Amino acid sequence: MSIQELDRQYVAGTYKRFPVEIVSGKGSVVRDAAGKEYIDMGSGIGVTAFGIADDVWQKAVTDQIGRVQHMSNLYYTEPCARLAEMLCRRTGMKKVFFSNSGAEANECAIKAARKYAAETRGAEYSTIVTLKNSFHGRTLTTLAATGQEHYHELYQPLTPGFVHAEPGDLDDVKRLCEENKAAAVMIECIQGEGGVLVQDKDFVCGIARYAQENGILLLVDEVQTGNGRTGALYAYMNYGVEPDVVSTAKGLAGGLPLGATLLGEKVQNVFGYGDHGSTFGGNPVSCAAALSVLSRIDEALLTAVRAKGAWIRAQCEDAPGIEAVSGMGLMLGLKTTKPAAEVVAACLEGGVLCLTAKDKVRLLPALNIPMGTLERAVSVILRCCAPEGNG
Repeated sequence: MSIQELDRQYVAGTYKRFPVEIVSGKGSVVRDAAGKEYIDMGSGIGVTAFGIADDVWQKAVTDQIGRVQHMSNLYYTEPCARLAEMLCRRTGMKKVFFSNSGAEANECAIKAARKYAAETRGAEYSTIVTLKNSFHGRTLTTLAATGQEHYHELYQPLTPGFVHAEPGDLDDVKRLCEENKAAAVMIECIQGEGGVLVQDKDFVCGIARYAQENGILLLVDEVQTGNGRTGALYAYMNYGVEPDVVSTAKGLAGGLPLGATLLGEKVQNVFGYGDHGSTFGGNPVSCAAALSVLSRIDEALLTAVRAKGAWIRAQCEDAPGIEAVSGMGLMLGLKTTKPAAEVVAACLEGGVLCLTAKDKVRLLPALNIPMGTLERAVSVILRCCAPEGNG
């Protein structure tokens, strides 16, 4: 049986895969089993921050594998401690809880908010206000947090205690907080799965002020927007707000599973011994990988991310077949005249891997994609978006 046949027979059918088996790659170029090359403009949904088989990343990972690949959290390991220090120093947060994924990082954020609210305001203050069109994960609790009804339909009853406000409507956020004894408001500065929708700065700053004035925590989900993706280390830094809790994952470890929940001053000591845990959280190999990624996300790289994002936007705005461009940095959505899925299929045929997000073509290339490679990819994308284009 071929790999595709084996997959169809033995892997749970939760993914609608393209008929392509990726076998190797380097940087922003990957190769399939037939030898065809593709420019990767999705980076594993924003995961391979420095591309495929990055030399620095590889060395960090293999060096750590040669030392110790795993220890339980009953013991100390250097990569875990060093990474927590780096995250706190780069953000001003105070403590970090490590997990394996964005959903788990968000679960931890929710648990921190509810525990803090119960201790400081009373157990009845447990509601988390999120935004409609948000996406916070696929566990039962993070599905409940997700403000998209179609994700809820198959898995009732979901975890109670979540209500969803209209994006951009500060009065609606305040109303729901007041009517539901809110513990926290949880937002994405850019709703990635929701269609690469950027939240208005006044709206985000208004939530932050209201939360601060009313003893409500501000949780920012940086699973997809974090780790340099938007041209800032974390997207909330573009807004000038200071969250109480930040969750992140995806690009943090450059291709290995790692989630992180960053706890600010108010909640830094909310968890005590046994209050939360994770077998694989803080795994030394994943943390070593993350140190190699985070240490290279400096101002020079962020400047380049912003410049490349601006260049893509300039090429795509007003291009034939493209109605609008949304996003920030190297997290962009193209609203196309053709169905987004049709454009992505044409790009695949033309040797470029893209993503969709609702009705948009979504671009999440590696942060360090070479300009020449990016130019070739965008030329294919523009051809495929054009009314008569076919890649």
